[in-house]
Amino acid sequence: MLVDKYKKLIPDTKTYILFIAILIAAIFLKGYLVEGFISLLFFGLIVLYNIISLKKKKSEWEEFIKDFSSNLDAATRNTLVNLPFPLIIVGEEGNISWYNNRFSSIMSREQILGKNINHIIKDFNPKEHEENHVYESVNLNDKYYDIYANYIDISSDAYKKNNIMLLYFYDVTSNKANIDSKENVMLIEVDNLDDVIKSTEEDKRPLLVAEIERNINSYAQSINAMIKKYSSNKYILSVQGNYIEDEMNKKFEILDTTREINIGNKLAVTLSIGVGRGGKSPLENYNYANKAKELALGRGGDQVVVKNGDKLSFYGGNTKELEKRTKVRARVIAHALKDLINESTKVYIMGHKNPDMDCIGAAIGLSSAIRKFHNECYIVLQEGNSSIRYILDKLKKNAIYDDLFVKPEECRNNLDDNSLLILLDVHSMGYVQDKEIVSMTNKLVIIDHHRRTPDFIEGALITYIEAYASSTSELITEMIQYMLDKPKLNQIEAEALLAGICVDTKNFYFKTGVRTFEAASFLRRLGADTIDVKKMFGNDLSTYIKKSETIKSAIVENNIAIATCPPDIQETVLAAQAADELLNITGIQASFVLVKIEEDVHISGRSLGDVNVQIILESLGGGGHMTMAGAKLLNVSLEEALETLKAAINNYLREGEKK
Repeated sequence: MLVDKYKKLIPDTKTYILFIAILIAAIFLKGYLVEGFISLLFFGLIVLYNIISLKKKKSEWEEFIKDFSSNLDAATRNTLVNLPFPLIIVGEEGNISWYNNRFSSIMSREQILGKNINHIIKDFNPKEHEENHVYESVNLNDKYYDIYANYIDISSDAYKKNNIMLLYFYDVTSNKANIDSKENVMLIEVDNLDDVIKSTEEDKRPLLVAEIERNINSYAQSINAMIKKYSSNKYILSVQGNYIEDEMNKKFEILDTTREINIGNKLAVTLSIGVGRGGKSPLENYNYANKAKELALGRGGDQVVVKNGDKLSFYGGNTKELEKRTKVRARVIAHALKDLINESTKVYIMGHKNPDMDCIGAAIGLSSAIRKFHNECYIVLQEGNSSIRYILDKLKKNAIYDDLFVKPEECRNNLDDNSLLILLDVHSMGYVQDKEIVSMTNKLVIIDHHRRTPDFIEGALITYIEAYASSTSELITEMIQYMLDKPKLNQIEAEALLAGICVDTKNFYFKTGVRTFEAASFLRRLGADTIDVKKMFGNDLSTYIKKSETIKSAIVENNIAIATCPPDIQETVLAAQAADELLNITGIQASFVLVKIEEDVHISGRSLGDVNVQIILESLGGGGHMTMAGAKLLNVSLEEALETLKAAINNYLREGEKK
């Protein structure tokens, strides 16, 4: 029966043969005998070739159907043929082997037998998709279908591959129409309006403000949105879902048009946009949009975040964060933190896994200020690593630091309802040193300088995340000056903070602003010795050789270097150092170094700014900054991680070409 269905789908070539025969006859009638005989010869060869090919294809198909049918009982075969919805069978290489009449009707009887599935579903690769995968809202001839994939293992001599895929098409056109017409909420905020206005000549400022507002209003009009300005730099829009889909496909071009505004302003105008969709009510979409905008602002601005239920999509974010010249927020946060510390019985400071010098330096500096309030303060540290070993050994020589560090187990045992937990240099639940401590605490403070990630820890009493800052040590250095009436740190504490700034700025090369130098000069006045700081970053000969071996393995393509650490290296710190060193080589704009630690692969990414390593590694579940980021791939081999990274880089480069 399946064979009979197939026969119906074999194209009828009689009409084409008759048409060509008439053309050849016309050639003879015109007296072109030689040309006519040559045309007749070629026509005969083509007909013969088609007959042979058709018989071969039919024979292969019948053998395939025979093998396929032998694995099915009569009831199943009958059900397959008479299914009330469209169905196609796809081979393992993606070629369409069979389809029923219902599918033929939705394709307007177009002949697609033997063609690749990509003819219908773009970017479809049957080898990369798991069983029961669903492709949602695929557009076919102005209708939308959810496509359900089901794999079947068969044996066939005609089809050497043993897997076929059944694709079932379910019409969701009416559902899609409802989604497209559903109102979404968009929140737009001009990131740096005050700074941009100040950078513009006074007589041109009204023109600049008018141009920004005209640009946003024109954008709202282009997507048929209701727009309302509710603050000097904030707008709310109500827009239908189909327009949001179009904007997502166009990567929200308003980011680029706004950045190009030039009315004499020395700073570029940037927007942070949050879009909420998929909620059950306008209020829920508004809450989604609000969270999305906060995420966009926390990641440095100049980007769009779309929140569709639990799913987050990111667009833009390719410009560097602008340093905020005012320290008002630092002062307000410092005073609020001081009050919170004084209200708490104990204070615990905790950083991220495998803490670096910025993390531990900020913790040492903040703990010193807290202890000056005569409060109990402890730094939670599971174990040290080579990057912080020097400072830890130096602290052990001074008795006043004997009880400064505690293990996570001790913290969990002594944590009470009035204890305060301060997270430094981390705001993501996946990267904190101990998740259980975070979930146990009632009073939480977050201080960080990384761009905000989707798994941001909610519920903090104080959240101080400044993506413009060079380091968490810089933020803590500023806050100490407001927390203490007469700021005073021991030399080793000042050196720890200065070392933290040095490590995240690569000795003041990257993300270094005016406030970074002001913080460094304050620490220098407190006695920080730059020679001692340099000693913290020294390597022994064996470590230097290992780093050289890693750099030697680098392969450069598109000005991006990718290197892998030898098997005997199992340190993320060394991988990060190797990534830094690769940027010193002429022609390399970005570098990635992979290191295998137990069953996981850690990736360190570095850039000079032209390549956004944060976006690349964020697609792999990591994060960081434009010029410095990291990611961790679980339960993969080094080869698999390498291919995954290359795919992410290629995807990033393709997106850049589209723009």
